[in-house]
Amino acid sequence: MGETTGFLERPDGARIAWRRVDGAGPTVVWLGGFRSDMAGTKAQALADWALTRGQAYVRFDYFGHGESSGDFAEGTITRWREDALAVLTELATGEVVLVGSSMGGWISCLAAPAMGERLKALVLIAPAPDFTEKLMAPEMTTADRAELDATGVWLRPSDYGDPYPITRELLEDGARWSILPGPVNVEAPVRILQGGADPDVPWRHALELAQAMRSQDVVFTLIKDGDHRLSRPQDIARLLAALDDVVAGPA
Repeated sequence: MGETTGFLERPDGARIAWRRVDGAGPTVVWLGGFRSDMAGTKAQALADWALTRGQAYVRFDYFGHGESSGDFAEGTITRWREDALAVLTELATGEVVLVGSSMGGWISCLAAPAMGERLKALVLIAPAPDFTEKLMAPEMTTADRAELDATGVWLRPSDYGDPYPITRELLEDGARWSILPGPVNVEAPVRILQGGADPDVPWRHALELAQAMRSQDVVFTLIKDGDHRLSRPQDIARLLAALDDVVAGPA
């Protein structure tokens, strides 16, 4: 048994790349971060985990990310949420566990209410809800705002490579999807892993999300020396333990 691969054809002609492991439910669905892709360390670790235990698993790349088509600069939270919902509708059967990393944590929270009783649990890694409005916008300098006003695009510096384009449309669209201070309409179990040394998502921001959840079954794990990616072997072990917990637990 291995992974199958393919593309979801979206109504506008975009193609969303995916990989799937067929197995027992619930289906674990990986929702990656901003400018990340489904070939990353954590997504691959989950594929290996799924293959070993015969667990149903789906990972995918949002529009403008990884192997999917589209220009990243044309992406919005609305667009990426729609990609996630299409994957959940067309590729994931039965109950689902959404595993969201960084922006994927936000997208998971936005997609969860549409799942209804299909939602078994959320597992979130350094979740970044409202990051466009609450984390990115406040760091803009006067010069950055002038650049955005003049061109519609701000080239944001990155610790992980070249600067990348942040459009006015992304910032305005993100503000419309704000979920904090809550309440966040998720009643299913929630597990959150957050690094205390995360330079991108302050741990208090992730804790605010935990406190905003309607669910009473919420476990927030602070990894004091953890960074944003949480991709070290010990971090992966914590992620898999959290998954084992919710996959085996009650709906």
